[in-house]
Amino acid sequence: MSQVHIKSNVNGDDIEFLCEPEETLLEVLRDRLHLTGSKEGCGTGDCGACSITMDNKLVCSCLVLGVEANNSKINTIEGMADGDKLHPLQQKFLDHAALQCGICTPGILVAAKALLEKNPSPNETEVRYWLAGNLCRCTGYDKIIRAVMDAAEEMRG
Repeated sequence: MSQVHIKSNVNGDDIEFLCEPEETLLEVLRDRLHLTGSKEGCGTGDCGACSITMDNKLVCSCLVLGVEANNSKINTIEGMADGDKLHPLQQKFLDHAALQCGICTPGILVAAKALLEKNPSPNETEVRYWLAGNLCRCTGYDKIIRAVMDAAEEMRG
């Protein structure tokens, strides 16, 4: 099959790339665009390690074809910080030691950011519910939830 020409906006930059019709968006991000922050944990949309936002919707990039990204706005973990200044969520994850091996961290951060953009004042139950699609084998989640709640409070001012 021939490659497809795609135009997208990724982390604020207009880009163009070629991809095979059967390539997942995760494969495109990692292998073609060299944005390796999103991880493949399961390849079936069950773990959330590959979470990104596409047109302001949280999606598992392993379940989206690269060709579906045409004319889309995509945000990955690489676009979360502002240069050298960490996003408040990233800083709170460090402050609360809310990460260990790091495989799940990018997806959880992207998902948490999507939550706080939709609901800047979530309660603990809402945070837990929103992040239920992101699996972590190391932390036990408590530090993650505390970091998200603390970041939400800081971001509200």
